[in-house]
Amino acid sequence: MPTRIAICAPSTPITPDDADRVRALAREYPALQLDFHPQCFASEGHFAGSDALRLSAFLECANDPQIDAVWFARGGYGACRVVEDAMPQLSRVADGKRWLGYSDAGYLLGALYRERIGHPVHAPMPVDIRREGGEAAVRRTLAYLAGDAAGLEPSLGPRPAVAFNLMTLAMLCGTRLMPGLAGQVVMVEEVSEHLYAVDRLFFHVTAHLAGIAGLRLGRVSAVPENDRPFGHDVEAIARHWCTRHSIPFLGPADIGHDADNKIVPFGVAAARERQ
Repeated sequence: MPTRIAICAPSTPITPDDADRVRALAREYPALQLDFHPQCFASEGHFAGSDALRLSAFLECANDPQIDAVWFARGGYGACRVVEDAMPQLSRVADGKRWLGYSDAGYLLGALYRERIGHPVHAPMPVDIRREGGEAAVRRTLAYLAGDAAGLEPSLGPRPAVAFNLMTLAMLCGTRLMPGLAGQVVMVEEVSEHLYAVDRLFFHVTAHLAGIAGLRLGRVSAVPENDRPFGHDVEAIARHWCTRHSIPFLGPADIGHDADNKIVPFGVAAARERQ
């Protein structure tokens, strides 16, 4: 039996052309069957349909006993508007699923991880097919779903790890969706934020990460130019706030909003994934 993967869009939409290009790549992995929910192509303002439609599509995919994994089509913004309503409506069949995505999908990954529902995974999404080199990113997730661990983030070791977009993690902090991360390696990445905003995010995030095993810094890309130089690069910012809160700074992580974004299974020692 093939591994059935449902794709839904809790945030913003993709296009039928995006889906067709991903389906074409998926033919290289005969053990996988992709099911794009029609909601992926809906549009209402900024979002992939109304809050009610996005919630309904997520729950259909999550609670379908024939589905083995749920792959989020795209980030952007919107998952936080549905995640709190979604969690109490998940059935027991959701426990056996993998949940894959990154960026805005981190709201769902974090909430699922907090509730110990299934296996959240930071991984490239179907929309990455649009990037330069995006076919490699999409293949990375498809190969992982087919049992190939070559796309795992290379620093993963014996300690469990998680990976988040920095803004998403900052917004989770202090809410009832925030998972406990003590003893784990936390990887963060960011895109399209001024350096002063990155500094502000680290100020907030590190105050909520007491007891973690350490922080790794992914790529911070597409940084807008400010009206004056900030005076500190991204690594200096991360090191400053880690020192302030006695968090070990562990160096780089190979994650980011780009085609080289690697896979991080939440809370799993890498040795088990590489078996």
